[in-house]
Amino acid sequence: MTVRRPGLRRALARNLDSGEELGASLVVDIDGEIVVDLWGGFCDQARVIPWSEHTITNVWSSTKTVTSLAALILADRGELDVDVPVAAYWPEFAANGKQGVLVRHLMSHSSGVSGLDQPAVVEDLYDWQKATSRMAAQAPWWEPGTASGYHALNYGHLVGELVRRISGKPLRQFVAALPNPGTAVCQCSS
Repeated sequence: MTVRRPGLRRALARNLDSGEELGASLVVDIDGEIVVDLWGGFCDQARVIPWSEHTITNVWSSTKTVTSLAALILADRGELDVDVPVAAYWPEFAANGKQGVLVRHLMSHSSGVSGLDQPAVVEDLYDWQKATSRMAAQAPWWEPGTASGYHALNYGHLVGELVRRISGKPLRQFVAALPNPGTAVCQCSS
């Protein structure tokens, strides 16, 4: 286990020892240097097969993190306010009772628009204009901000459309154009 942050090792050990995690791994690569490489626990419920540095896992929803960070970068720049209605940036989104949906509701899976209200095929989701127009036109499934419903297949469309409307670039281009995160994106104090 390579780690320059011993607190991470202790946190993983605590989670594994408590039973919160069955097995887990974490690798952090900064500019080509691996600064964290941790693993532990087991691969199976019977706790027979140890988790190793070679354990293969599926990765779900990793693009939601990148999408969220893109929106938060816009917020950090003062271009996006998470406490204003989505319709301030995307007027069509106010349709069918969504005028009060705030940006933070989209970002926290509490907008009430956690999927499409009519059946769709995969091609519908790949048609950005069609998909985002459908989401903008539909009514929320619950009062926004009062409940959570995982935006499994449309988080990128909803938050990505905000990024596109504010930056003028599709999400992929916006992210690709970002400077090195260790330099100019964040003006963090030490």
